[in-house]
Amino acid sequence: MAGSRVLTWNGKDLPAELRELPAGRYLVEAVDDIPALTEEEDEGLRQALASLRAGKGCSVVEVRQRIDAILCK
Repeated sequence: MAGSRVLTWNGKDLPAELRELPAGRYLVEAVDDIPALTEEEDEGLRQALASLRAGKGCSVVEVRQRIDAILCK
């Protein structure tokens, strides 16, 4: 998510991370209870990391183009 930020809030005071954001609409969602990865997701990440370590990664531009192509469909 572009422009996403993680902030810690004490329930009273406005966090600096929110004060720094420009005016607009935002979705705020707690991230304390993130579900664990499935075995398949974990294995996929392991394979992806191994591929990157082997020099088979894509540039940021290539990744952005692939994501844009998927979102534009």
